[in-house]
Amino acid sequence: MIEGRENRELEYKIDLYIDGKLTNNEIDELWVELIQDEYYLDYLKTAASLKVLVEETEQKKPRVYKMSTHRKWYAAAAVLLMAVTLSVFSITSDQGTAISPISSIELDYYRSAEGVVAETANSDRIILAISAANRGEIQSALTMLDNLLENTQDVYETHKLLVTAGSILYNSGMYELAADRFEAGLELNSDNMLLLERNYWYLGNTYFQLNKIVEAKAALEKAYELNGAYSRIAASYLKALSE
Repeated sequence: MIEGRENRELEYKIDLYIDGKLTNNEIDELWVELIQDEYYLDYLKTAASLKVLVEETEQKKPRVYKMSTHRKWYAAAAVLLMAVTLSVFSITSDQGTAISPISSIELDYYRSAEGVVAETANSDRIILAISAANRGEIQSALTMLDNLLENTQDVYETHKLLVTAGSILYNSGMYELAADRFEAGLELNSDNMLLLERNYWYLGNTYFQLNKIVEAKAALEKAYELNGAYSRIAASYLKALSE
């Protein structure tokens, strides 16, 4: 532990999160703390990885597709790290508070108190596209998603595919193209509040990366108004961007 960085209370919350013992509200509060503390993002990654390693060593069994409850939480913890790692570009408010757009977006699963679940008929194909993106095969991943988009009429499925493609482009630093996908997702008038909220949050960060601060604030305001999992962190960004 680096001297001066010890925060037992936050470490305890992280341990509870990994073990799946936090409520939705407690997860949201932890999200806000971690997105602004790179040191404890690393702590989360290390803690999650060690617990997975210990469990696999003790069990000494072949890995199966269905994850145990705790394994789901370990995976969710690793995904959370991907979602909130901060980038170099930042804005400092009058009070000295520095904020940055997120450097990457989670690509594996959605964050939830229930763990990791398959959501739609195309979930497995989306995961294949995500796996390709994680291997650096960006164009292949985008082609797979585009093919799925051409063959679905479902609004939710279309929205999810657009957000996934936008996320892959965002993580590749192609922010203009990412913005196009996120904007297209919002044009669908989807009634899925969680996906809509994520869409506004990601679009706000994309505009932030492009230094389009007025547009970023407008998107983050929408994320805040939906009053869901991203509401608190969107509020902190809006406050800093307005100072």
